[in-house]
Amino acid sequence: MTAPPFRKVLIANRGEIALRIARTCRELGIATVAVYSTPDRDSAAVRFADEAVHIGPAAPRRSYLSMPGPIEAALRCGADAVHPGYGFLSEDPDFATVCADNGLTFIGPRPEVMAAVGDKAKVRELMRAAGLPVLPGSDGAVPTLAEAERVASEIGYPVVVKAAAGGGGRGIGIARNAAELPRVLQETVALARAVFGNGEVYVERYVERARHVEVQVLGDQAGNVVHLGERDCSLQRRNQKLVEEAPSPGLDPRTRAALGEHAVAGAKAVGYTGAGTMEFLVDEAGTVTFMELNARIQVEHPVTEALTGIDLIREQIRIAAGLPLAVKQEDVRLSGAAIECRVNAEDPEADFRPAPGRLEVFDVPGGPWTRVDSGFVRGDTVPPYYDSLLAKLVVWAPTRAEALARADRALAEFVVAGPGVVTTIPLLRRLISHPVFAAGRHTTRFVHELLDG
Repeated sequence: MTAPPFRKVLIANRGEIALRIARTCRELGIATVAVYSTPDRDSAAVRFADEAVHIGPAAPRRSYLSMPGPIEAALRCGADAVHPGYGFLSEDPDFATVCADNGLTFIGPRPEVMAAVGDKAKVRELMRAAGLPVLPGSDGAVPTLAEAERVASEIGYPVVVKAAAGGGGRGIGIARNAAELPRVLQETVALARAVFGNGEVYVERYVERARHVEVQVLGDQAGNVVHLGERDCSLQRRNQKLVEEAPSPGLDPRTRAALGEHAVAGAKAVGYTGAGTMEFLVDEAGTVTFMELNARIQVEHPVTEALTGIDLIREQIRIAAGLPLAVKQEDVRLSGAAIECRVNAEDPEADFRPAPGRLEVFDVPGGPWTRVDSGFVRGDTVPPYYDSLLAKLVVWAPTRAEALARADRALAEFVVAGPGVVTTIPLLRRLISHPVFAAGRHTTRFVHELLDG
């Protein structure tokens, strides 16, 4: 039997992604250490891991966002690597550096690469230099309102103001005319400072009706990069994704090929290693423009796994250990159609207000080609301190129509109940059965127009 890439991995995260990582580690023969805050002490990830270490109270900045906790836990337990999952410290180059300084392998890109692509204003220029199409906008951050107004007048309204350090769909404001720009700029700067600790913003042209399409890439330490096809993430509300699917419906072969080529070129240009996602907009004319590069595993990575049969967490671990990519581009085969629905503890009828509570009923669906990734089981309590994601339902079928039917069947089987608990399941069924979505004619504006008018 081949020796595992690492002996013991600490998972610096929580919930479904922590459990997802631990499962692949177990298959590889790697011991795992879970870290947990006080309300997560009885979580599924803690129960599954070989060891678990308490790192602080409920507040993320005193637990999952505090570097000393996971570092000290890793050293105390004798871990030789750290997997950050997504969110929290996953895209923090300082955390990757601290890991290295303490003899721990960070399962992700090198710190200098994370720093380069983490500034979304600067990465635009890096991608432009690499030959990727980029939306018209500012050259880097805009320091003043006057500069923002100058850029906006040159490229034309509407414009989008984005936090340079933003992510997860936050730190984005749209100004449809010059009168709106001062307010949008002020609000976006304030939010960026509060959420990301960095008030820098940049301005680019806003594409009113477009598809949000992202390409999964893998890069090893020898400079080899492959793409694993694209995912469509256009079904979103206020920049928060609700449903993801692969392949993206309606793309012609030429556009699909261009997306893959752009993604590989962009990743190579920054020396990317590990699993990453190149995000693009595709407008109604089929024009492709680069958006951003996410230097981590994505929430929606199971969609790509379903289509390719490639375990992306496994590849992350292998790459971090210095092993070559397990596949070449010509080995990648995309089969059928996959759809992921994010089941959140939120009330769509109350402006998506979080609705946590005790899960007195948590009956997940089963059946052929139906996967549920969750950090919860029946009897658990959903805490109010973190993201409201309850589970990810992922289905695969030979065709998109069959995948949609399977997703609806599985959502109908998914029963969640408890005091105060409300989920997005009814909304998800409404969205995936809507004629516009079923026909693949939706854009990023679809949910807004359907729900908000």
